[in-house]
Amino acid sequence: MSTPQLPRFIYLFLFIIGIAIITPSCNATRKGRQTTYKKSPTKNAYRQDIIKAAKKNLGIKYKYAGNTPKTGFDCSGFTKYVFAKKGINLPRVSKEQAKVGRRINLKYANAGDLVFFGKRGKVSHVAIVSENKKGNIYVIHSTSSKGVKIDNISTSKYWKPRILFARNVLDSNIFAKKH
Repeated sequence: MSTPQLPRFIYLFLFIIGIAIITPSCNATRKGRQTTYKKSPTKNAYRQDIIKAAKKNLGIKYKYAGNTPKTGFDCSGFTKYVFAKKGINLPRVSKEQAKVGRRINLKYANAGDLVFFGKRGKVSHVAIVSENKKGNIYVIHSTSSKGVKIDNISTSKYWKPRILFARNVLDSNIFAKKH
């Protein structure tokens, strides 16, 4: 007496289930990144890692052309340093950083996006969005007067009139690639 044959689709189904069970999850790692994600990192978690890295430098003094916590930071040296800690290479100067990623409406800027400042369309300063809460946009940046600090640019009499635009440099560098 012979045993009954199972339909082919059942074998295929069992094969696919077996592959899914034994395949390890993706470990997304990048040079310089301290956090290893067991699964694909969420955009928000990665953005928060950028902000944590930036906040570690609060109070570091301003230094023209500075790009390390030891010597101090200028604005673009600070953004380059923070993003490099998380595996993203930005150009050294703010006007070149202003060409990276995709331009976004400031009201939709999220933690980790860059905001550029200047006059008559000429970029002279860059900051990292740390929070966008109820229309109040907070940035962390290196200022010539106070060093690395957090400011609400939505209410600042100094920074608000100098805002030029914002750019999302994370999605094009990190999340466009499948982990």
